[in-house]
Amino acid sequence: MVRLYALTLTALLALPAQAQSCRLALQLALDVSSSVDADEYRLQMLGNVAALRDPDVRAAFLAPGIGTVALSIFEWSGRWDQQQIAPWRMIKSEDDLDAVIAMIEANSRSTNEAPTSLGHALSYAARQFLEGPQCAQRTVDVSADGPNNDGFPASSAYIAYDWRGITVNALVVGGDRQPELTAYYLSDVIRGPGAFVEVASDYADYTRALRRKLLRELQPVLLLGELR
Repeated sequence: MVRLYALTLTALLALPAQAQSCRLALQLALDVSSSVDADEYRLQMLGNVAALRDPDVRAAFLAPGIGTVALSIFEWSGRWDQQQIAPWRMIKSEDDLDAVIAMIEANSRSTNEAPTSLGHALSYAARQFLEGPQCAQRTVDVSADGPNNDGFPASSAYIAYDWRGITVNALVVGGDRQPELTAYYLSDVIRGPGAFVEVASDYADYTRALRRKLLRELQPVLLLGELR
């Protein structure tokens, strides 16, 4: 399959100068609720490190001449349990990616006893966008292994904040064994331009799924069509 991509120049020129220089603000939201045991948490964190070290992912972050990617990472679980792992950082070099990796490796898990509150996690992400850099596109990358079971649901977060122009994607761990879980994320969680669900069989498969997901999210251009 050969894909054709192009930048919409007039749309970019209409954006503020800061947005023109930053093509994507990307938040990685990592599930650390009680359903994620210690081994699974370790695999999740190692998966994020491995994905950010992957040469193709790095090349996608640092694609020249089309604007910078801003990256931040936080972990989430219960309604009041969100912890920043890496604050907003403009990824302009491999050193910037290495600095984010160092923050992941130095992070201490905030909790292992809290439930799963997607609505509150998404509300936190919305506030982070308000405080973050102005970019042409904004994406939240939610990793999770279960549905909302605490606080308000994703739909309430979408009512409470302005999500125009924001894409929410999901990486569903165990979604191939639980099709109803994947269906839940497809119907109730993802939203926005080009939103999609990526599935990992388990946490051992997390690196592969996250790498694939990041490569799709980091595509620096707008899809105009395909030739098969």
